[in-house]
Amino acid sequence: MQALTTRNRATKSATAFMMAATLALSACATSAPKDLFGLSAVSSAPGPVRKGRQVLIANPVATQMLDSQNVVVRVSGQEYQFLGDSQWSDRLPKLVQLKLAQAFQNSGKVGGAGLPGEGLAIDEQIQTTINTFEISASENMAVVDITARLLNDRNGQVRASKNFRAAVPVSGSGNKAYIAALNAAFGQVSGALVAWALGTM
Repeated sequence: MQALTTRNRATKSATAFMMAATLALSACATSAPKDLFGLSAVSSAPGPVRKGRQVLIANPVATQMLDSQNVVVRVSGQEYQFLGDSQWSDRLPKLVQLKLAQAFQNSGKVGGAGLPGEGLAIDEQIQTTINTFEISASENMAVVDITARLLNDRNGQVRASKNFRAAVPVSGSGNKAYIAALNAAFGQVSGALVAWALGTM
């Protein structure tokens, strides 16, 4: 039992060391071009068909740290850093908004889904708050936590609200592995959010 505990500690130490090395590398190459990464939209979602409803995805709310192109890493406790040599292809809230709209469209179960200013006659509005979208260095996990609120756009009544959270282990090392884990966690959250909304409209 003691040997197993020691091995687990060694694994966590090695993971933390690799993450620290990745972060430290950014300090040596801040002027170098950064790799750009996006998010994927889920291709389908369970739930009833709502062809008579059109959905607006409102601008997500996020803290200043998350409202940027930086990929956030929680080093420990309340200490945060940004993933070196990598960034999102747009501001994170914008990516989340676009991919949620695409997820509703991909489901084929609503009359339409769009963003503010696109001229849709809106029935339902999805309002979201991005609480967490980060790599946890101590756990070697990607964590995504989003709170959603479903609003009847015609009368302003809140139908329901729910929190969605997913934690996905990072498989492998390097920035691409961290982004892949974040993308997988977002896929779980967005898929569950769309299914919930379809069932609640």
